[in-house]
Amino acid sequence: MLVMLVFVFILAMFLGLELISKVPSQLHTPLMSGSNAISGITIVGALIAAGTVENETVSTILGMCAVAFATINVVGGYLVTDRMLAMFKQKDKGSQS
Repeated sequence: MLVMLVFVFILAMFLGLELISKVPSQLHTPLMSGSNAISGITIVGALIAAGTVENETVSTILGMCAVAFATINVVGGYLVTDRMLAMFKQKDKGSQS
């Protein structure tokens, strides 16, 4: 079972690397917004995992770590997306120095 999980993880890493390297730069912002939505779903799943098993310390700690990491991923993704979109905004002509 563990061998299969490691195999799927390594396959997902290579597939993700290939997909990201083939994406044109114009599509990075929309794809990042989509991945932020998926990470939001991950937060909901992590919250459910953290609160499902009672009296299981390890399960609660791992669930809370998952919530923290997914939240960092969502917030960081939105900050990067906002910064990328700001690069495409036209400069205000009245504020030239």
